This record gives sequence, C-alpha cells and structure tokens, in this order.
Amino acid sequence: MRTNRVRTTALAATALVAALSLTACGGNEGTKSAGPAPAATTESTAPQTPQTSETTAPPAEAPAGTASTPAQGKHAGGNGDQGTHSGTETATQASSTARTTCTTANTTVTVTKVTRPINHLLLTLKNTGSGLCDAYYAPHLGFDGAQSVFPILKDSKPQAVVTLAPGEEAYAGIGLSGEPGQGKLYKSKNLSVFFAKKNGSTYDTPAKLKLPAETYWDDNGFVTYWQSDRANALMS
Repeated sequence: MRTNRVRTTALAATALVAALSLTACGGNEGTKSAGPAPAATTESTAPQTPQTSETTAPPAEAPAGTASTPAQGKHAGGNGDQGTHSGTETATQASSTARTTCTTANTTVTVTKVTRPINHLLLTLKNTGSGLCDAYYAPHLGFDGAQSVFPILKDSKPQAVVTLAPGEEAYAGIGLSGEPGQGKLYKSKNLSVFFAKKNGSTYDTPAKLKLPAETYWDDNGFVTYWQSDRANALMS
C-alpha cells in the first residue's frame, strides 16, 4: 500500500509537471502570436510613405508657377507700355481733331463778283487759326440799309457740317436777285456776315466787308449754306 501511494504521488507529480509544461508552452505561443501584430502594424503604415511623397509632390512644380509669374508681369508691363503709347496717340489725335466754331476770331472772309452765274457773289471763308473750325449752317447776311436778314437757300444744306483745317476754305454763294423785274432793286456798298453757332443762333460780331462796285440786290435773293467746294456754292 505504501508503495502504491508513492507511485500515485509520483504520477500525480509527473502529471502536474506536464500540465505546467503545457501551460508554459501555451503562454509562449500567445506571446509569439502577439508578436507579429506590431509587425502587421508596421506593414500597414509602410505604404503611407509613398502616399505622403505623392501628396507633397505638387510643391516640386512650384518652379513652373514661379516661371509663369514673371511672364505675366512682363506681359503686363508690355501692356503698360502699349497703353502709354496708345494714350499718346489718343492725345495727339484729340489735339488734332479739337474743334471750335468758325468766327471772326479764327477766320477771314472775302467777297467777290463772279461772271457765272449772273447776279452772283461768292463768299470765301478761310481758317486762319491753329486748329479745326466748323462752319455751321449758312452765313447770315446784312446789306446796308436792309431791314431783315437775307434769305437762306434751304435746299443747299450739305450732308455734313463743313470742317476746316488751318488754311482750308469754305464757300457760300449769294444770289443777288430773282427773275428780272420781280422785285425792287437796292444798291449796297457794305455787307455784314454773321457766323452761326452750333445751335443755329448767331454771334453778335460780324465780319464787315466792302461789296464790289455796282452791287444790286432784291428781296428774292438768297445765300447758300457753307460748302466745301466752290462749284457747289455757285450751282444754285
């Protein structure tokens, strides 16, 4: 009996040692299974490195953007130069096209007798100023002794206002009378030429002219609008 107990005790001890050995092995396996987890974590984060490099790749293109900036600046500078040039041209054009009304201050007026048509005089207006001047409407005429302004021939109105550069001339024809015997004739020695404003009214100061000798007129006469061509002024 004693011997059996010793054997039983020995077997129990052996079983206990085996159980402990199995437990120890299981613990080691658990440790080993836990070990790869950090490695898996390392592997999962490893691909993030190239993704990060791709994300930061655009800054590498910054030189291209930097190159485009000077190009834009240069282009803007070119436009600035062109703007200055075009501004100068505009100023030059503005000065060359600046207009005033033709008056006694910037013109001279002469009157001459013509052979054709008969009973006609020709007014010649010359720009003596330094800029352009517009000869509006028709000259308003006053013969000495006349009680009213000489009639204006409406049909002679040109398509556009006559503009004179310095030294250029405009013309107006004066028909002194109508059909012979249809009106009382008046003899005059002097003629006042009033310039029209843009609104159709006239300036107070006229050009005073000496008429050709033996100038007669009647109430059926007329004066044309200012014309750019001498022939047009004498067609009526």
